Amino acid sequence: MTGVTIGIDVATAGVRTLAVDGAGRVLAGAATPLPAPVRTAGHSEQDAGSWWPAVATALRRTTAALPGRGAEVTAVAVAATSGTIVAVDARGRPCSPALMYDDRRGTPYNSKAAELGWARWRALGMTVSATAALGRIGWLRDHVGAAAGIRHTPEVIGAELVGGPVATDSAHALKSGYDPLAGAWAGEVFDALGVPSSWLPEVVAPCTVLGEVGPAAAAETGLRAGCRVVAGMTDGCAGQLASGAVAPGQFVGILGTTYVLKGVTERLVPDPTGAMYSHRHPDGWWLPGGASNTGGESVSDTPELARLDAAAAAGGPARVVTYPLRRQGERFPFTSPAARGFVLGSPADEVEVHRARLEGVAFLERLALDHLRRLGIPVTGPLSAAGGGSKSPLWNKIRATVTGLGLRIAPHAETGYGAALLAAAATLPGGLGEASGRLAEESELIEPDPAERDALADSYHHFCTALHTRGWIDADLLAVATR
Repeated sequence: MTGVTIGIDVATAGVRTLAVDGAGRVLAGAATPLPAPVRTAGHSEQDAGSWWPAVATALRRTTAALPGRGAEVTAVAVAATSGTIVAVDARGRPCSPALMYDDRRGTPYNSKAAELGWARWRALGMTVSATAALGRIGWLRDHVGAAAGIRHTPEVIGAELVGGPVATDSAHALKSGYDPLAGAWAGEVFDALGVPSSWLPEVVAPCTVLGEVGPAAAAETGLRAGCRVVAGMTDGCAGQLASGAVAPGQFVGILGTTYVLKGVTERLVPDPTGAMYSHRHPDGWWLPGGASNTGGESVSDTPELARLDAAAAAGGPARVVTYPLRRQGERFPFTSPAARGFVLGSPADEVEVHRARLEGVAFLERLALDHLRRLGIPVTGPLSAAGGGSKSPLWNKIRATVTGLGLRIAPHAETGYGAALLAAAATLPGGLGEASGRLAEESELIEPDPAERDALADSYHHFCTALHTRGWIDADLLAVATR
């Protein structure tokens, strides 16, 4: 990377900024809170007016901690929560509360949009969910009289940085009805919903330079006037790139509260099951991914994790098989509203229960990879790992052994770091690949354990057979998983 870049992560709970230098090292960072969303009866709102003051404060603290006090920063980029939008007036200023990613007021509009654009959505391999931002655009059009358009979080911040309107990136626009395959908004859908095309922002590829920091923003943030403002991506995409999954065949398994698998393909691969959808890669490739309803939450309430991990490591593979789904319904790597967690066999004690849960999440990860393989998506090893679950040495070893790919622990897999990479990529001839090329050198590689491979493979086959017997996965996926 050239110079210092800053990634701005605008999450639901707060803003975090990270300054990264030309060697990929984090030089400084800051965090500022945001007011909690107000959630009542399907409504989920946040004060959009709180975003810029929080961003400006975090930037000011970050630049103040740099040797050049911000003068060395060459570019900034914003990554934010996918699906959050706000209505703006004729001057481009927010004139409504921000409707958050989980706001359901657009549900009837989304049902209509799903029917109107069915051919477009099928070609993209995606579905219009009840909480998609697309429907909320229709709702804002019908219920906010002063509205003249909509913006996503990065455009609101970008306008403050440059002192005027900026385009959005294709990642933040995806759930709002942008078609990255056609390179256009779903015009037939918005026409039917009565949303004028003037309401929708211009869309550009991530890493596009949107403008330069103006004098007013420079005075507030410590950035120099003229610093480039670069189009970012959604928080999930930025986190993926920060993990090092940036080229075709590379994937990252993010094990937080839930499990998320994201990666890169050269071409768009639609998923007929609807379990996976794709963003557009900054270099023109595609970013397929999906999120499960199980993951780290399955052991989050387990006391004395270190003690149980040690005992479970010593005891070896569990003799029982579990699907540690904490609530009904699964969305990836298969979709089934009827899916429920189960345990096959009788655990001997709490240690075996713990070990079986760790293995169950690893089995789900392997099934996700097998789902990609049956779609013809190549997956090359090692698999990058991120999220809180990647801090467990035992879990990492189990995941590596079950997948057979090896596991590379990403050192900086966070949204702000990914946004800083996107900002740097705009200044480099090699783009994102050059910006992220050094990440693998710092990461830790976990190899599969040959002594446990056969036992875990047998348990994985039992896991998949149980899912098929219950009607949750089809025979095709079972065959791929157990061959």
